[in-house]
Amino acid sequence: QVKVVESGGGLVQPGGSLTLSCIASGFAISNAVMRWYRDSPGKGREKVAAIIANLRGSIMYEESMKGRVTISGDDAENKVYLQMNNLLLEDTARYYCNAGTGGREYWGNGTQVTVSS
Repeated sequence: QVKVVESGGGLVQPGGSLTLSCIASGFAISNAVMRWYRDSPGKGREKVAAIIANLRGSIMYEESMKGRVTISGDDAENKVYLQMNNLLLEDTARYYCNAGTGGREYWGNGTQVTVSS
């Protein structure tokens, strides 16, 4: 069964950091496109970053968090990470892991990130 599960969200002060994790099962992330999205009231769902593992790790970042996030993958653990730094109030959102593999996309249930003083 193909599945992705996010973890690592929480409450953080402005300027703080968090690392989100996405553990994949049922497929290898080295054969997938792995993406992080976020969903917040008023903004809807937006892509944050992607790592195209089957294209030798090509990475892209959306402008919303560019320069403050790093996406990475660990093939041995079959996990993808999103390191987020200098978090802003407007980064408050539910963050989702998305996997594109075998012609289909799979979503996790998300992990909540709340930035508040």
